[in-house]
Amino acid sequence: MGYEDRGGDRGRRGGGGGRSFGGGGGFGGPREMTDAVCSECGQPCQVPFKPTEGRPVYCRDCFAKKRPPRY
Repeated sequence: MGYEDRGGDRGRRGGGGGRSFGGGGGFGGPREMTDAVCSECGQPCQVPFKPTEGRPVYCRDCFAKKRPPRY
């Protein structure tokens, strides 16, 4: 199958061809969550990565406050 042949079968594949990134992780299963303490408010939280020493970790609420607004 050449590159040119790929575009015509998008709608015929099972699942509709759309990707889902919510709920189950979307990239091969659920993400492993790691316990951490928020650098801003000090509350315990869980993050979907292993925190690196020396780098701040934020809970969901503090992260949302620090993140620039979406357009």
